[in-house]
Amino acid sequence: MADEELIKKYIDEDKQEIALKKLRTGYPVQYIIGNVDFFNCNIIVNESVLIPRFETEYLVQKSIERLEKNNFKNIKALEIGTGSGCISVALKKHFSKNIEIDAIDISEKALKVAKKNSEINNVTINFKKCDIRKFNNKNKYNFIISNPPYVPYNSEVSPNIKFEPQIAIYAENNGLYFYEVILEKIKDNLDSDSFLIAFEIGDQEGNLIKQLVQKNIPNAKVTIEKDYNNYERYLFVTK
Repeated sequence: MADEELIKKYIDEDKQEIALKKLRTGYPVQYIIGNVDFFNCNIIVNESVLIPRFETEYLVQKSIERLEKNNFKNIKALEIGTGSGCISVALKKHFSKNIEIDAIDISEKALKVAKKNSEINNVTINFKKCDIRKFNNKNKYNFIISNPPYVPYNSEVSPNIKFEPQIAIYAENNGLYFYEVILEKIKDNLDSDSFLIAFEIGDQEGNLIKQLVQKNIPNAKVTIEKDYNNYERYLFVTK
C-alpha cells in the first residue's frame, strides 16, 4: 500500500492534510501513523527509535528457526541496542515461558518506547539502560542478538533516515565498531555448553566481522546468510 493510502487509512480525516504535507517532506509514514506491524506485533515508533525494517523481521525469523532446530530450552537472552524493543517483544511473544530476555540500550527515550511496546503486547522483558562499552554484567546467556549501528559515516543512504536517531544508524571503523565492542564485552557471558549469537550486518561487513569473532571466540562456528534481496545481511555464531 502506498504511503498516501496508508495516511488516508490510518489518520483521521481532519488531520490528513497536515500528515500528507509532512509525508511530502520525506518524513517517514511510520512516524506519522505512530506504529508498525513487526512479526505480528504492534510496535509503537517515534523519532526516539529506529523504524523496524523487513530485514530485521527476517533476523528474528532466522534466529527462531535456529533456536528451535537446535532444541534450545530455558533460553537466557540478551538483546544489545533494543531501540523500540521490537526484536525482544517478538521473541518473547513467540517463546513465551521458554525465554527470559535482558534488553539494553544507551537511550532513555528509546527504552521508554520499548517498555510501552512490551506492555501493549503483554510481555515481560528486563529492560536496562546500559552503554555496551561499559557492560559488566556477569550473567550467562545462551542467546545474544543485536542489530547495532553498522552504517559507515561516508555511506550513501536514503535521505529519509535523517529523521531517525543517528546514534542507531552510524558507526565508526567503517561500520564495524560496535561488533568489535560487543564481541569483546560478551565473550565471557556465553553459556559454556551451547550458544547462538545473531547479528544483522551491513552487506559488505560479513567477512570482517567473522574475523572479529574468530579473534574473540576462536572455537565458534560462523555462518553468513542473505536477506530477501540476496545481500549478505546476517551473521550467526554458534557452539
